[in-house]
Amino acid sequence: MTDAAEIAAKARRNETRNRWLLSAPALFVILVAATGPLLIVLVYSFLVPGPYGDVKWQFSTEGWTSVLFERDMFDDTLSLASAHLTIFWRSVKLALMTTVVTLALGFPTAYFISTRPAHRRDLWLFLITIPFWTNLLIRTFAMLQIIRNEGLFNMVLIKLGVISAPLQILYTDTAILAGMAYVYLPLMVLPIYASMEKFDFRLVEAGYDLYASRFQVLRRIIIPLTKPGIVAGSILVFIPALGAYVTPNLLGGGKNMMLSNLIELQFGQGRNWPLGASLSITVMAIVMVALLVYVRNTGGSGVKHG
Repeated sequence: MTDAAEIAAKARRNETRNRWLLSAPALFVILVAATGPLLIVLVYSFLVPGPYGDVKWQFSTEGWTSVLFERDMFDDTLSLASAHLTIFWRSVKLALMTTVVTLALGFPTAYFISTRPAHRRDLWLFLITIPFWTNLLIRTFAMLQIIRNEGLFNMVLIKLGVISAPLQILYTDTAILAGMAYVYLPLMVLPIYASMEKFDFRLVEAGYDLYASRFQVLRRIIIPLTKPGIVAGSILVFIPALGAYVTPNLLGGGKNMMLSNLIELQFGQGRNWPLGASLSITVMAIVMVALLVYVRNTGGSGVKHG
């Protein structure tokens, strides 16, 4: 029995070693291609900005200090960087609002698709994924043409007599929200549909048989059982919305900056690479904290009773 146990243990060790050897190339690529650039950004955040961009190899925490504070040019005192805080708040607010809007639109859309006959669902999914065939820049320009003063939206409202003059939507937070909701809506629909496709709708009929209202069926049966798809869709929308660059740049007109625009400004015209690197790491930290809190609060699934 001892020999057999030793042989089995040796076989397990060999199997584990072979698995590591087989996964070594992929792990190396991940380490170099993903972790490497992040480590470079982290190192740059603790250096001194060069006069024409780049960095000086001198340790400094000024980049991190400048994320939330700014120095007075005369007496070198620190005060809150109101511009940065405003951009932080706008970015988080718009990302959350985009998540809520896409959820409000994506949930009924996914429910509609999942309740269609099986041979028609592929057509609806095909229509949902069509926007992904087009470059993000083109889709954003399309939204710009719709909401601009002489665009389709204002022209329809004027023709119907709802308004007498075009609404100024472009270059506002509302324009950015509309653009990001349009761009990221499929990312909300598909995960929710994946959960609903496996949903047993006989549970809904059972709820009605027990005299539950539609709202009670939705709250106690449908939402708890499709929560994994809701969480996944919300994560897939919130993360790119928080770091969106093209949509705020075009629809915000440079006046309604978000974090990605601020980071690009520091690496470009601002020539302050340490600050840009510090802002980049800060965005990553915000995303990680948001995900941990969100998943912890919504991780439990199952139908609620009582």
